[in-house]
Amino acid sequence: MAKYEADNFIEEFIVEDLENGKHGGRIHTRFPPEPNGYLHIGHAKAIVINFEIGKKFGGSTNLRMDDTNPSTEETHFVNSIANDIKWLGYEWEGDILYASDYFGDLYQFALKLIDKGLAYVDDSTAEEIAEQKGDIDRPGTNSPFRDRTPAENRDLFERMKAGEFADGSKVLRAKIDMAHPNLLLRDPVLYRIKKETHHRTGDEWCIYPLYDFAHGQSDSLEKITHSLCSLEFRHHRDLYNWLIEALEIFPSRQIEFARMNVDYLITSKRRLKKLVEEGVVSGWDDPRMGTLAGMRRKGYPAQAIRNFCIRTGVTKRDNQQEFDFLEHCVREVLNDTADRYMAVLDPVKLVISNYPETGELLPLDNNPGDETSGSREVPFSRELWVEREDYRKEPQNRKYFRMAPEKDVRLKGAYILHIDGHEEDADGNVTQINATYYPDSRSGSDTSGVKAKGTLHWVDAATAIDIEVRDYAKLFTDATPMDHEDKDFMDFINPDSLKVISAKGEPALTNAKPGDTFQFLRKGYYTADEDSTEDKMVFNLTCGLKSSWKG
Repeated sequence: MAKYEADNFIEEFIVEDLENGKHGGRIHTRFPPEPNGYLHIGHAKAIVINFEIGKKFGGSTNLRMDDTNPSTEETHFVNSIANDIKWLGYEWEGDILYASDYFGDLYQFALKLIDKGLAYVDDSTAEEIAEQKGDIDRPGTNSPFRDRTPAENRDLFERMKAGEFADGSKVLRAKIDMAHPNLLLRDPVLYRIKKETHHRTGDEWCIYPLYDFAHGQSDSLEKITHSLCSLEFRHHRDLYNWLIEALEIFPSRQIEFARMNVDYLITSKRRLKKLVEEGVVSGWDDPRMGTLAGMRRKGYPAQAIRNFCIRTGVTKRDNQQEFDFLEHCVREVLNDTADRYMAVLDPVKLVISNYPETGELLPLDNNPGDETSGSREVPFSRELWVEREDYRKEPQNRKYFRMAPEKDVRLKGAYILHIDGHEEDADGNVTQINATYYPDSRSGSDTSGVKAKGTLHWVDAATAIDIEVRDYAKLFTDATPMDHEDKDFMDFINPDSLKVISAKGEPALTNAKPGDTFQFLRKGYYTADEDSTEDKMVFNLTCGLKSSWKG
């Protein structure tokens, strides 16, 4: 057997099982999301853990949809989940699986429990069941229906399946211990009546298993060796194991790891859904959302998400990760992969009075750090667009190396200019910057002898394209908006989380496809959005150039 080294406590369990020859040395994990929304950054952590462990130990990983609630689940969500996992770079074993694939098996498991006297049909209301359970300081009380015979329970359960009873009128409960210290084992509900159309099985079923009954038995049916789930399911493990023993089925092993939360991002599908439904964001894939679809649209590379999930480690205690570290991981990848283009976000006209009326094409490297990225030709002419903030009427100190009257400055990949002055409107706003150029100062062949300490980006006015830039900031003003007992997380919505800017871009940006990410020189990383049209390209701010993460 190959010698494996464990990098975290989950892998220690797995190595132990492998060394003991458990399951014949086979490793099989699974990722079982409920298709009732889009995946978020917390799900990414679970995906990376399950798939990377499967890969490391020569095993495989299933993708199984936990589709046991027809009220909230849609095929649309199934497709988005599958797309996100593939985008992250993972392939699951075989076809997508569904808990609904096993409805017949789960029904037979329920009958087996009934026949063994380990489950009963209860007519109590939800409120009555909650009261019967007691609390941590008080043992529960038995349901008045707990002592029905197996024959009575089988008859009633079969009639539940046949649709004879109304929603909520009866449930199937496990018969365990109403004084158990783990409240989840105080006769938990296993099945409920729900006469709603299921996204896959239609109206075939009107009773549906609850998560605690469906997920463990689905693991066993698939012979999952290690059921890896987040820490909130720790107390569910006792029921998980009780059902395995009671049903005498394949003994999958549940291991819990800590959830990963990230500053300023919501990792609750219910709350993400609220943001969508109340119109706070444009949809599940809004770039301000903590969903994988939103981060993909914003321009975060899949590699960066994987790196972030791996580098934050696997822990036993819930943890809060810095948003700045997430963007640090994004910036690391984009610094190597993103081509450098020019765009002017707050344009003002620059006129070079002594430049010929006929323009020229200047060569620029696409990515100076990547020799394989090639180069492109950028139009240059007498009239250019430059950033308004790069000009000052009166510089405040000697270390100002951008544009000001009587200053020399270089344009990226082009010439050194001498700034002669400017024109302004009645309100004192600069409407045009006037300059002359040194003809022998072209980048790569400069023989002018003129020195310029500042280098600025620019766009040719004659060929520039109009672009829309969506400047995204954090959606919340508080890093942990769900941690305030006295306030709703919606109270922390940032009203300035999106600013739409009309800008100018070099003509080559016309060829950008949705998802293409560029470094706009001196401004940040920007990604072409799917809203782009032939008439107007749209770019989303992915992240800034400088990292604020302290390490």
